Amino acid sequence: MTRNHVGAPSINCAIVALRFFFKVTLERPDLVRHLTFVHEPRKLPIVLSPEEVARLLEAAPGVKYKAALSVAYGAGLRVSEVVSLKVSDIDSKRMMLRVERGKGDKDRHAMLSPHLLELLRDWWRIARPQVWLFPGLDPINPMSTRQLNRACHAAAHMAEITKRVTPHTLRHSFATHLLEQNIDIRVIQVLLGHAKLDTTALYTRVATNIIGDVMSPLDRLTPLQSGGAKPPA
Repeated sequence: MTRNHVGAPSINCAIVALRFFFKVTLERPDLVRHLTFVHEPRKLPIVLSPEEVARLLEAAPGVKYKAALSVAYGAGLRVSEVVSLKVSDIDSKRMMLRVERGKGDKDRHAMLSPHLLELLRDWWRIARPQVWLFPGLDPINPMSTRQLNRACHAAAHMAEITKRVTPHTLRHSFATHLLEQNIDIRVIQVLLGHAKLDTTALYTRVATNIIGDVMSPLDRLTPLQSGGAKPPA
């Protein structure tokens, strides 16, 4: 698989299957120790600027998609969580969104900003969804993740954003922009539904103000007294 340039995720999936085969099916746990997982390099997430997010949302192809993409950014939800929202999940009194069976089949609450609430109310007045907040082509079913991905790509094209944008990019942008507003990283961890703080800490590597506010040790050096070495020509 390595010679054929197969990616690390595919290799690790094969290793999981082989470990089960040797350990459970053949009852040969001694063979499992030879199967080690391949390290998966962690790429930096793509993040939009606030101005790019505003352009993207304005270019969304319709009120439904603008509202759905606004949820992805305004509440930091995964695309699967956005399309699975029900009308009953909106708690306007507590200003929260209930996320049922998120990643890891865990329920949690996400933030509901006043502006996002108004967008969702506008959408409800237009479409009057009964069960699913964002119904699909057949109102019995929710909108598919593929449908929302297509709308996101169309909006990015219309907004002339050259970065590779998906609904998950809006989730990355949500976390990064909160971090740039000096929101405690542990609070962001809860809002995102991350099990480990290490996952959330990845956004510290793309938060521009955190990097920009750090003073280089070079700037703290005491200048040399006159008479020292001449500056380079």
